[in-house]
Amino acid sequence: METIQSNKSIPWAEKKEKLKILFPSITDHDLQFNDGKEKVMIDMLAYKLGKSTDELRFIIHAEL
Repeated sequence: METIQSNKSIPWAEKKEKLKILFPSITDHDLQFNDGKEKVMIDMLAYKLGKSTDELRFIIHAEL
Protein backbone atom coordinates (compact mmCIF):
# COMPACT_ATOMS: atom_id res chain seq x y z
CA MET A 1 0.00 0.00 0.00
CA GLU A 2 1.29 3.45 -0.91
CA THR A 3 1.80 5.72 2.05
CA ILE A 4 0.55 9.25 2.29
CA GLN A 5 3.99 10.76 2.76
CA SER A 6 5.49 9.18 -0.37
CA ASN A 7 3.67 11.28 -2.97
CA LYS A 8 5.85 14.04 -4.40
CA SER A 9 7.74 14.18 -1.09
CA ILE A 10 5.24 16.68 0.29
CA PRO A 11 5.18 16.49 4.07
CA TRP A 12 1.97 15.23 5.65
CA ALA A 13 1.60 18.46 7.66
CA GLU A 14 1.38 20.44 4.41
CA LYS A 15 -1.11 18.00 2.87
CA LYS A 16 -3.26 18.22 6.02
CA GLU A 17 -3.57 21.98 5.65
CA LYS A 18 -4.55 21.66 1.99
CA LEU A 19 -7.15 19.01 2.84
CA LYS A 20 -8.66 21.25 5.53
CA ILE A 21 -9.02 24.02 2.94
CA LEU A 22 -10.63 21.65 0.40
CA PHE A 23 -12.91 20.08 3.01
CA PRO A 24 -13.70 22.55 5.82
CA SER A 25 -15.71 19.93 7.72
CA ILE A 26 -12.64 17.85 8.58
CA THR A 27 -10.61 18.54 11.70
CA ASP A 28 -7.03 18.02 12.85
CA HIS A 29 -8.28 15.00 14.78
CA ASP A 30 -9.73 13.50 11.57
CA LEU A 31 -6.33 13.94 9.91
CA GLN A 32 -4.22 12.49 12.70
CA PHE A 33 -1.86 10.14 10.90
CA ASN A 34 -0.26 7.28 12.80
CA ASP A 35 2.21 4.90 11.18
CA GLY A 36 0.47 1.73 10.13
CA LYS A 37 -2.99 3.29 10.55
CA GLU A 38 -3.38 4.99 7.17
CA LYS A 39 -6.21 2.66 6.08
CA VAL A 40 -8.24 3.44 9.21
CA MET A 41 -7.84 7.19 8.66
CA ILE A 42 -8.66 6.96 4.94
CA ASP A 43 -11.76 4.83 5.61
CA MET A 44 -13.02 7.26 8.26
CA LEU A 45 -12.38 10.32 6.09
CA ALA A 46 -14.00 8.72 3.05
CA TYR A 47 -17.12 7.97 5.08
CA LYS A 48 -17.23 11.45 6.61
CA LEU A 49 -16.78 13.14 3.22
CA GLY A 50 -19.09 10.81 1.28
CA LYS A 51 -16.32 9.70 -1.06
CA SER A 52 -14.92 6.32 -1.98
CA THR A 53 -11.57 5.38 -0.51
CA ASP A 54 -10.10 5.28 -4.02
CA GLU A 55 -11.38 8.79 -4.74
CA LEU A 56 -9.96 10.11 -1.47
CA ARG A 57 -6.58 8.44 -2.09
CA PHE A 58 -6.51 10.06 -5.53
CA ILE A 59 -7.18 13.48 -4.00
CA ILE A 60 -4.43 13.00 -1.40
CA HIS A 61 -1.82 11.50 -3.71
CA ALA A 62 -2.44 13.21 -7.03
CA GLU A 63 -4.08 16.55 -6.39
CA LEU A 64 -2.21 17.86 -3.37
